[in-house]
Amino acid sequence: MNVETLSVLLRPRRLEDRIVQAAALVFDVDGTLAETEGIHRRAFNAAFIEAGLDWYWDYRTYKKLLRTTGGKERIRAFARSRFPRVCLSDSVVIALHQRKTRHYGRLIAQHTCRLRPGIASLIRNARARGQALAIATTTTSSNIDDLLSVALDQNWRSLFTAVVAGDDVERKKPAPDVYLEVLARLKQRASDCLAIEDSANGLKAAIAAGIPTLINRSEYFRDDDFSGALAVVDDLTEFGLIPAAGVNHLEEMRFEKVWPDRND
Repeated sequence: MNVETLSVLLRPRRLEDRIVQAAALVFDVDGTLAETEGIHRRAFNAAFIEAGLDWYWDYRTYKKLLRTTGGKERIRAFARSRFPRVCLSDSVVIALHQRKTRHYGRLIAQHTCRLRPGIASLIRNARARGQALAIATTTTSSNIDDLLSVALDQNWRSLFTAVVAGDDVERKKPAPDVYLEVLARLKQRASDCLAIEDSANGLKAAIAAGIPTLINRSEYFRDDDFSGALAVVDDLTEFGLIPAAGVNHLEEMRFEKVWPDRND
């Protein structure tokens, strides 16, 4: 029995009810809303070239580095692994990460990165039901804006009641800080919300904050341990199709035009 079949069998029969009845849906960003980790990897490599470094992160290297949350933290982790006796200063790490951030924004705009399947419909129907939407991520605020200004539109912030990034809290995932801050801003109980994540670190963070979690499994984290998740799915298409009574036709048409679900 493969993982996908087992996931379906173990899924609560009324997972749809958990989605519909949640006071708020709280989304991770990278890998969850869009498959962006490959773009992050390319941006890091472009920054290394620009800085005159002979570093290169291939797929396998970056997959291992993703166990460390945060871009600046990954730079430090890689430097320690290659040069154990060298400690990069904060100013060097920050400057290198700023280069990477600029390249990420360029690549996102160049490739018109889109939302993963089902995400647009899920957001649309959640808003029609009157549910709050929030973001809890370890990426930076500028990365969120670069992505969602392209994948949604320039007014994407108006859709979310709370947006908490990695630079807004002291500790990044798997610590629960971003989720605890989101709950404080939403003024909601953890058990009344639903987190949507793609990685084991994200799952651990949400569970530590007491939030039930649905895993939208992504490219780089497909083989993570998702024990404790409500369910594990490969995309959110079926959940985006949960009907919402009273959707304004013009509003639905606008969402469909601006937010195509698929990456083709």
